[in-house]
Amino acid sequence: MEAPKNIRSYPRYRPDYVKPAAFLPTTRAEMDALGWDSCDVILVTGDAYIDHPSFGMALVGRLLEAQGFRVGIITQPDWLSADDFRALGRPNLYFGITAGNMDSMINRYTSDRKIRSEDAYTPNGEPNKRPDRAVVVYAQRVREAYPEVGVVIGSIEASLRRIAHYDYWSDKVKRSVLPDSKADILIFGNAERALIALTHRVAAGESIKSIRDLRGTAFMVPHGWKPAPDWSEANSTRIDTPGRVEPHPDPYEMKSKEDASCKSEAAPEAPKPVLILSREERMAALKEVRSKTVVRLPSFEQVKDDAVMYAHASRVFHLESNPGNARALVQHHGDRDVWLNAPPLPLAMDEMDFVFDMPYARSPHPRYGKARIPAWEMIRFSVNIMRGCFGGCTFCSITEHEGRIIQSRSEPSILREIELIRDKTKGFTGTISDLGGPTANMYRLACKDKKIEESCRRLSCVYPTICSNLGTDHGKLIQLYRKARAIPGIKKILVSSGLRYDLAVRSPEYVKELVTHHVGGLLKIAPEHSETGPLSKMMKPGMGAYHAFKEMFERFSKEAGKEQYLIPYFIAAHPGTTDEDMLNLALWLKKNDFRLDQVQTFLPTPMALATAMYHTRKNPLHKVTDESEIVETVRAGKVRKLHKAFLRYHDPANWDILREGLHRMGRSDLIGNGPHHLVPRSAPTPGLQAIERKRETPGPDKLARKFGQNRPRPGAAVQRQPVRAIGTAPKAARKSGRTV
Repeated sequence: MEAPKNIRSYPRYRPDYVKPAAFLPTTRAEMDALGWDSCDVILVTGDAYIDHPSFGMALVGRLLEAQGFRVGIITQPDWLSADDFRALGRPNLYFGITAGNMDSMINRYTSDRKIRSEDAYTPNGEPNKRPDRAVVVYAQRVREAYPEVGVVIGSIEASLRRIAHYDYWSDKVKRSVLPDSKADILIFGNAERALIALTHRVAAGESIKSIRDLRGTAFMVPHGWKPAPDWSEANSTRIDTPGRVEPHPDPYEMKSKEDASCKSEAAPEAPKPVLILSREERMAALKEVRSKTVVRLPSFEQVKDDAVMYAHASRVFHLESNPGNARALVQHHGDRDVWLNAPPLPLAMDEMDFVFDMPYARSPHPRYGKARIPAWEMIRFSVNIMRGCFGGCTFCSITEHEGRIIQSRSEPSILREIELIRDKTKGFTGTISDLGGPTANMYRLACKDKKIEESCRRLSCVYPTICSNLGTDHGKLIQLYRKARAIPGIKKILVSSGLRYDLAVRSPEYVKELVTHHVGGLLKIAPEHSETGPLSKMMKPGMGAYHAFKEMFERFSKEAGKEQYLIPYFIAAHPGTTDEDMLNLALWLKKNDFRLDQVQTFLPTPMALATAMYHTRKNPLHKVTDESEIVETVRAGKVRKLHKAFLRYHDPANWDILREGLHRMGRSDLIGNGPHHLVPRSAPTPGLQAIERKRETPGPDKLARKFGQNRPRPGAAVQRQPVRAIGTAPKAARKSGRTV
């Protein structure tokens, strides 16, 4: 496989094209104004075009522009014909296609499979501006418009559907997006390295169909194809045996067993010298063998009908995700194979700076006028300081897309962006709404030993306990916070990204810094559940870490003289959750005076480990066999509603379903009008219902406005889909100053 180059080291394709466009062109008129007769690359996206690094097409477009390529963008085209796909003419190199910042199905449908009323990535939140499974539809329209032009697919929808995967909305296993889209190549994960190398090579005259050696790419090949004769193939069922995959011998078979007497004697082999190698030599030899080995996953035809084989394939896929030791993967689809090269190598800090320091306009394209774009409103005053997550939460798609190795920006790059927000972003009043990323406090955290990191096959660095080889020093993040809030014109730096509190408690100094200076009244954390069973299927810590962090948060808030609250996230109906688990969580919530708002149930996203549990009722965190544990999976609509109702036990609208559920569970003792009961014995009068509604605590939006804190960045929403219940602080707690 081709050794990766630093993304800053390529010569410009067009040396004379040095002045960046104010906005990348979206019409022929805009191309004419730039003096272009054609585009080298045309990007097609399901999102509105916002020229900001939090939006994938802007980042990709500016990255290619910096390499000297002319890049145009077709944004939210009408997919019912090929006309919109011809708007910028024929590109010189290829079309690049993405559904947008979110998987199109998650963007459009709720966890109850109902159509969402708003699309955050569309002007004025207008829904239905992109098709279902947008990557496939857009690719087909591009082929219709220009059959001879190369097609490259990427971003999160393509990335999470690169192999056979369970699709929640059709309730069946679907094949890789590659054969359906008929794309020439798929770029998965954070694709800067592969994208730049691919584009330069196509510009130099190579055919996309011949480029097969780039990390982070997938493509269709003839069955049995290999990059070179010295490559070998390993069957995944030999690496991690999934149970009874070998046929049982037939006791009635009338064939004689072959024994030694039937064989001709072979000449004895000549003795071979014993080679004594050092550990380093053995490791180097093993690494060389692994780099030229492809692991064959069970075929699409196998996994679509066999739950054990699907769970096994999911387990092997995730075990082969560390770019330091991952092997290529191949999966049979019909008469062809889907081939996945090893994952991309993480960007170095100077490369991350290069990506984020592009001349972004930092605003929506002027074509949208004064239209409100909700996703832009969420992030326009926020700064992304890193990418990736080593938490490994099974319901989350971050690791499948961005990887487990944290890629951080440098302090100067981050501070420059804060100054740009101050100087260029309209409406800025002095408050940075978020300084974070997928997880707020993983900035510059890494394995203490590079060799250990490259050989590790753990799915999480922090579960079941924090790895002893993981550096947990928050000193560099504390230093960044202090420098950021010292910038002239900056009144407040908030941290709104989700916090990994089991890491935070390792650094009381960090918790004190955070609570004293960077919490705008509310801080999001994610216990997810109170019970061991569900937590073990999520790969989340127990409640001990939550209570330790809560104690620190309360103490440091009191020392700072501040009234502040924790906003916890909980998941309803996650695989591994029983009715009793949800009841115990409801009792825990009642005991701790929590009243939750905005409740949603678990949403199975493509390729996540929890999705494999949901589909197969097997646990891919351990070796999968026919006899391995059965994972409790909530699929029936009525039970899913019950689990949601437990999270909002205080809502009169849920009392009927809770009474029915408690009777069925033999817990009628929790029905009554006393303080120890969960729900009242009978429906309240209309007057009492009105009083109850008045007592409802305000939702996160209202509390956020009170405390001057913006909604979460969409970067987090893209990866961690809206599947939680969000807790809010009850009035009684606010009056007493008690943190909940």
